Amino acid sequence: MHNQRRVVIDAVKPQINCGEFFIKRIVNEIVNVDAHVIVDGHDVIAASVLFKHENAKKWSESRMHLVINDEWKASFRVEKQGFYSYKVQGWVDHALNWQHGIERKIDDNQHVKSELLEGVLYLKPLIKKATKEEQQYLKYCIEAFGDESKYNEAIKEAVSSELHDIFVKYPEKHLANESKELQIYVDRKKALFSTWYEFFPRSSSEVPGKHGTFKDCERLLPRIAEMGFDTLYFPPIHPIGEVNRKGRNNTTDAKPDDSGSTWGIGSKHGGHKDIHPQLGTVNEFKALVQKAKDLNLEVAMDYALQAAPDHPWVTDHPDWFKWRPDGTVQYAENPPKKYQDILPIYWEGKDYKNLWQECLDILLYWIEECGINIFRVDNPHTKPYYFWNWAISEVKKKHPDVIFLSEAFTKPKVMQQLAKQGYTQSYTYFTWRNSKHELTEYITELTQTDQREYMRPNFWPNTPDINPYHLQASNESKYIQRYVLAATLSSNIGIYGPVFEQMLDEPIPGKEEYYMSEKFEVKHYDWFVQNKLTTIISKVNHIRHQHEALQQTNNIKFCHIGNDNLMAYYKWNEARTDELLIIVSLDHYYVQQGTVQLPLNDLGIHPGHQITVNDLVTGSSYNWYNEWNFIELHPTLPFHIFKINK
Repeated sequence: MHNQRRVVIDAVKPQINCGEFFIKRIVNEIVNVDAHVIVDGHDVIAASVLFKHENAKKWSESRMHLVINDEWKASFRVEKQGFYSYKVQGWVDHALNWQHGIERKIDDNQHVKSELLEGVLYLKPLIKKATKEEQQYLKYCIEAFGDESKYNEAIKEAVSSELHDIFVKYPEKHLANESKELQIYVDRKKALFSTWYEFFPRSSSEVPGKHGTFKDCERLLPRIAEMGFDTLYFPPIHPIGEVNRKGRNNTTDAKPDDSGSTWGIGSKHGGHKDIHPQLGTVNEFKALVQKAKDLNLEVAMDYALQAAPDHPWVTDHPDWFKWRPDGTVQYAENPPKKYQDILPIYWEGKDYKNLWQECLDILLYWIEECGINIFRVDNPHTKPYYFWNWAISEVKKKHPDVIFLSEAFTKPKVMQQLAKQGYTQSYTYFTWRNSKHELTEYITELTQTDQREYMRPNFWPNTPDINPYHLQASNESKYIQRYVLAATLSSNIGIYGPVFEQMLDEPIPGKEEYYMSEKFEVKHYDWFVQNKLTTIISKVNHIRHQHEALQQTNNIKFCHIGNDNLMAYYKWNEARTDELLIIVSLDHYYVQQGTVQLPLNDLGIHPGHQITVNDLVTGSSYNWYNEWNFIELHPTLPFHIFKINK
């Protein structure tokens, strides 16, 4: 196929899998685009990024600028939710090429009468596009270029910045070439910045041994909101299976009064569109959701696609399960864990279309009936990736505010694939990253590779499934350290409470699991306990809500500090109007000292220039004059969050 275009566009970034998947942004974020734009010979070329929202009819344009070595850059801002398309366009700019050529000849003292007449050919087409003032100027140039008596005026205008700017403003894109179209999905701000609190509604009762209700949950809402959380996540609230129900501490011999695992969904009381009768009614759940909203709390539901043996699906839709020759279904396993109370769905069955539709209908029911806009999805890596792509896309078409959190503690490429297929946020390995090297390496991977374009991390120090070894029998300082690291390294964070803030960490010996786990029984807590940890969590959460530097993840630079027990990192917002320096001790037993190197180039200041750092937790202020500054941290308060004032 013949192609007369001369400009080649290559290596367009960002793009994921050669454009197979969209990159992600939130409303009003910047998209920075890079591309290699080259041409044969030495002609002057130009390039732009064209972009438009899915509902727009016309493309908007952002001119690219040459950086070095045929590498071009441009930026644009996404202002609405939904899909945007973008592409790079390049062309030989004959008008600018003419101006560049005549400038070199004039500098060489050549007579350029013929070149001036050639320039008229580039000026005349611009008359129709220009403003009245620009038209007058162009007509003046056309007259001067053709009048030998005005030669000196003509060569002055031929190389003027005013004419250059008009050429740039109204380019003639002859034989322009374009890259393929790429996509961005733009979410609301909550996709990038959220602070989650998880608890089991059935453990909300004031009375020991009594099953909690949605009404009981309502009295806890002010406490959670006052601590600075904005997302309230409930494990499954559906009826719990009675067949093969798990007993306390994950035993297989449940007693008559054992409540079972909330993830063993479905019984004679209903399935995924129903509510456990002891929690309350749909209307009571709606009332809870609304009261949470009144306190700026969004309720997130658990979306777990699995079934107890007595789930209505098992009899109504037997083709959704894989039956063995003896008439049974193999229960779910994730070695070494066994889930005798759960039947996995058979995604390869002939009735898969109805299965997919029912799974979508579950989401739409809770969205449209109860106003739920956030789902934490249980074990998504055990279901087909293309199902998730379809289901999330279908939901987003009707309800763009909906956010999906992928709970997939699994292989890296699997976690990344789920993010590419459409998940808004992702659980991560933070729960197990403990040393300075581990944390630095992992954060760098998340923020400095192409993962930054599609995988939004959500850092959880603990979950009902994970009682990490470093928290077991640990002290208050370690809990503070882990929360501060999560809250300042990632803009999306969450904890499972009140287990975390009350440091209830008794393990099953030799395992990262809670002894007498709440997953299998109703617990009773003194919900209004206050301690140093609750105070720190509240303070840090409110700092996060006040400082844009902590409301994003990718703008981070680790600072040198000569002590492996101390971590220091600089974070900033897009406009660099909010710049923070965070220093955390990784030693929860002993005092640690070090000298931190300020990132002077990034701060735009010279050595010897005074800066003031304000500790946002204690209120203390310090004046620093040097690039290197002494730091000492105690286990009693093992961190600083400094606001940098230049």
